[in-house]
Amino acid sequence: MKIQSKLPNVGTTIFTVMSSLANEHQAINLSQGFPNFDCAPELKNLVNKYLQDGFNQYAPMGGANVLLEKLAGKIKKLYGASINPKTDITITAGATQALFTAITAFIKSGDEVIIIEPAYDSYGPSIEVCGGVVVPYEMRAPDFKIDWNELEKLITSKTRMLIFNTPHNPTGSILLEEDLKTIEKIAEEHDLIVLSDEVYEHLIFDGEKHQSVLRFPKLFQRSLAVYSFGKTFHATGWKMGYCVGPEHLMKEFRKVHQFNVFSVNSFVQYAIAEYLEDDSTYLELNNFYQKKRDFFLEKIKDSKFRPLKCSGTYFQLVDYSEISDEDEFEFAKKMTAEYGVAVIPVSAFYAKKTNQKIVRVCFAKTENLLTEAAELLCKI
Repeated sequence: MKIQSKLPNVGTTIFTVMSSLANEHQAINLSQGFPNFDCAPELKNLVNKYLQDGFNQYAPMGGANVLLEKLAGKIKKLYGASINPKTDITITAGATQALFTAITAFIKSGDEVIIIEPAYDSYGPSIEVCGGVVVPYEMRAPDFKIDWNELEKLITSKTRMLIFNTPHNPTGSILLEEDLKTIEKIAEEHDLIVLSDEVYEHLIFDGEKHQSVLRFPKLFQRSLAVYSFGKTFHATGWKMGYCVGPEHLMKEFRKVHQFNVFSVNSFVQYAIAEYLEDDSTYLELNNFYQKKRDFFLEKIKDSKFRPLKCSGTYFQLVDYSEISDEDEFEFAKKMTAEYGVAVIPVSAFYAKKTNQKIVRVCFAKTENLLTEAAELLCKI
């Protein structure tokens, strides 16, 4: 049988590759972005409660009403945006499904989509499977800032969408208010749809404020914003997320969503809705993860790794140029096999495999594990 692949250049993700290497060599896995600690017992108890109470049939396609209403209230409190819970929010099977659905809903063959690299690895394939064309804008170390004038030069008559991520995986950088205002201006001038990946919205440090597209009314009217319960509540295996956008965009989003997953498991939605009644469950996350970041940085301060600035997410970039001239993938493999700590090469997040001698470390781990990993890193 002849099969013409829609994604001929896509292989196994770097996350799977490095986690497999970590398992093979029994290395400490600081590569894949998941916590090694459990979610809150209170949340698990609520999930079990609604499971046992019989909330086991289809939820409404857009999501359970009680959860949608809780999220609309949360958005109003945090970002000042008045969101219609019935028309402007859709519960999804994780943030990646939301991203894929948003891209599929609006990108046709030949449409160009600007992504900002280093970029989460689902963006490109999702665009390509729709027949779209990926147009990358490259951020570079050490500050990973965006020159919006240079980015705007990439826009053509075929450009349909701009995708960005803040706080940013893998760099830990964040966009500021002036960045969002510039995006608003660019999107309006060029009639672009904006897809904003905000899954780390609550993981932002040093007193900074998350700048969501939801804060900017004109920008919101042409935007879809994506969020993750899995990232927020340390439960990545649940694959629970949501997408927020104005009704005219969400209408198209839901056309694809209903034939993709239709609806997301119901008992977890009801559990999360009740759990959200205590806003400390998400408002204290910045302090929780900032302590982990600072703890890890203190532990590796005497190593030869040079940390780059991390303003958000649970990822820390480190420069290894004082240790090796090897390219990032080879060095990451060596770290796993010989040094006992698995990391991710930042080059994996670029279309062109650049070598800036930087790897990504996940610090969403217990202090014991971070201490053990830091001791190994300090011996290199």
